[in-house]
Amino acid sequence: MSSTETITVRAFAKINLDLRIGGLLPDGYHDVRTVLQSIRLHDRVTFVRRRGPFVITCETPGVPVDQRNLVWKAAALLQRSVRRRDSLPSGVTVHLDKGIPSEAGLGGGSSDAAATLLALTRLWELDLDLPSLLRLAAQLGADVPFFLAGGTALGTGRGDDVSPLTEAPPTDVVVVKPPFGVPTADAYRWLDDDGPGRPVRTVRRLPPTWPAWAVGVRNDLEAPVARRHPDIRRLVARLLRLGADYAAMSGSGSAIFGLFPDARTAAAAHGALADRGWRAWQTRTVSRDAVMREGRRALAGG
Repeated sequence: MSSTETITVRAFAKINLDLRIGGLLPDGYHDVRTVLQSIRLHDRVTFVRRRGPFVITCETPGVPVDQRNLVWKAAALLQRSVRRRDSLPSGVTVHLDKGIPSEAGLGGGSSDAAATLLALTRLWELDLDLPSLLRLAAQLGADVPFFLAGGTALGTGRGDDVSPLTEAPPTDVVVVKPPFGVPTADAYRWLDDDGPGRPVRTVRRLPPTWPAWAVGVRNDLEAPVARRHPDIRRLVARLLRLGADYAAMSGSGSAIFGLFPDARTAAAAHGALADRGWRAWQTRTVSRDAVMREGRRALAGG
């Protein structure tokens, strides 16, 4: 073990640039096709090796710091996979500095879990390569494998079969979080309740300079969620009026994002939303190389 016993990882958020929902798979999950994109908005997760039980700390209200947290689940899964016993993880304190809002469709918990797999592989001196970590990540949740590689990627199946796509161009992004969350299970139930007879798909256009996969992007969950929460529709329209090239709900919501042509327009939009009392963040897309560098730094004990 090196002298470094503290590792801090930036756990980046994601947005869903495209989300198409098919029928049910044999395991009861919906068949998903989604284009995922990393953004600079992030949690900062610090791991400190210490004697005693595995401890999670977080100052953000409502974030569980027990076995319900995906960080704890990731640690327990990693230990079981290597040591082949059911004892509780120990010897590490994890502090979550949350920058990603919860129940927003931005993947904060999943990103924290991916950071945990990387950092504990280093702190526990485990001989695990990226394919092994990807297999473990898929057991934790559909989005978790994506956060080990990041950038622009296609997720299929439950969303956990992830493959790289031609990267989106560097883009300024504004994210808005309404004062309510949307549990993922509710969003899918509303989609099923509305049925195929309701117009559930919203199609918008990305600029023609984007890769071919950007043609016809949409979010199949946006319309059913917006029927229950009209603020979703209003915020999408507001972002477009403020100059976004494209705006949509991310994942199952409730966060909405806008893609802007430049930082100045994004800053003006962010200011206008903040002045109205909305929780908003100005951020930017993150490349696959940048996410992978963060992962390599964690594995090296950075």
